[in-house]
Amino acid sequence: MRRTRAAAAGAVTVCLLTAVTACGGGSSTGGGSNDSPKTLTYWASNQGASVEVDKKVLQPELDKFEKQTGIKVELEVVPWSDLLNRILTAATSGQGPDVLNIGNTWSASLQATGALLPWDAKNFAKIGGKDRFVDSALGSTGAQGQDPAAVPLYSMSYALYYNKEIFADAGISKPPATWAELVADGKKIQAKGKSALGAEGSNPSENVHHVFVFARQHGADFFTADGKPDFTSDNVVAAVKQYVDLMAKDKVIPTGNAEYAQNQSVSDFAQGKTAMLLWQSAAANLTSQGMSEDEYGIAPVPVQSGAPGVGAQVNSMVAGINLAVFKNTDNLDGATKFVKFMTSDAEQKILNTAYSSIPPVKAAQADPAFSTGADKVLKDTLATSAIALPQVADESQFETAVGTAVKDLFADAAAGRAITASSVKAALEKAQQQMPAK
Repeated sequence: MRRTRAAAAGAVTVCLLTAVTACGGGSSTGGGSNDSPKTLTYWASNQGASVEVDKKVLQPELDKFEKQTGIKVELEVVPWSDLLNRILTAATSGQGPDVLNIGNTWSASLQATGALLPWDAKNFAKIGGKDRFVDSALGSTGAQGQDPAAVPLYSMSYALYYNKEIFADAGISKPPATWAELVADGKKIQAKGKSALGAEGSNPSENVHHVFVFARQHGADFFTADGKPDFTSDNVVAAVKQYVDLMAKDKVIPTGNAEYAQNQSVSDFAQGKTAMLLWQSAAANLTSQGMSEDEYGIAPVPVQSGAPGVGAQVNSMVAGINLAVFKNTDNLDGATKFVKFMTSDAEQKILNTAYSSIPPVKAAQADPAFSTGADKVLKDTLATSAIALPQVADESQFETAVGTAVKDLFADAAAGRAITASSVKAALEKAQQQMPAK
């Protein structure tokens, strides 16, 4: 299949709203075929510190697959800033890759386009069965009551990374367990001339991930039980304000981070400029930037009070990457073989080790290598205190609308403009107006 460059996302919204089954990538036959059995195109998401790092991780595994099957995989690593638009454009044009990575939070939205191969019992049987995968990962593969739109590939959760030397210099003996403790520790760190907490204020997806967790900690959600947007409840407003106030009021996030959107906060942490970082599975990224694992600690993301758990103690969304197949692929058998290969026990251990993520495949996750150090914190979070973002068809629009609203609020905070409950509610009202009418 030929790859295509993205156009503006507005044009693809029609497909998302109408869920036209004709929207799809691949061959012109209207369904999957095996017209091109010797090649596959694969769009991989940028998981490492750079596109080049990903190529070094993935190419040896793709070569291994070619040696086993005789199928050559043409790889393109797509930056996160481009990936969703690229996928949506491919879905509407019918010109997409055979296999692609998707953010697991997009599963229901992309499922609604009709472009992706449904993973029914028959298709799961071809890759060893659905029961090979852990429940938390399967919970982010599409809308409830429908066959999954993708298969889990990498599982991640957020954690708090902290610089041990900066903490020691500030007289802090342990990582903060609550947001109040984080703010108090931040003041001590700043008194020593360091920045306290990094953030990606201009990255809508990062913003959504954090305010979603804050909302759950405030006992709220961004959608009603029947899937309608509910962005302006008092508790949602309080949650978004608390997150933005880490810059606006508490001053623990530097104002310059309002412009960050390309992992600059990770680089600042790796370089010892910032004491703390809230991030998904950051170890490999930090190592690639020269930070030794003994220089930092990892702890659960703070909660309002007590310890992480269910309900108001949630401290992470269920993060991760899913592997999807365009329904109209012209190498359906090869695409299925590739998914089986990438989710095999052996490859799961290799790939998730390389990316410091957690295998969503039960047998691989049970390997002792994923039960120590940072991996233990991430694994425990996924098992006990993480929750999936809403698996609704409008999820990708939600990420864009609310994530951009938070971006604008960070910009206001950086400019010294007051962040009030009224200004937060106004920003969220504007975001809700951008959602599709029900």
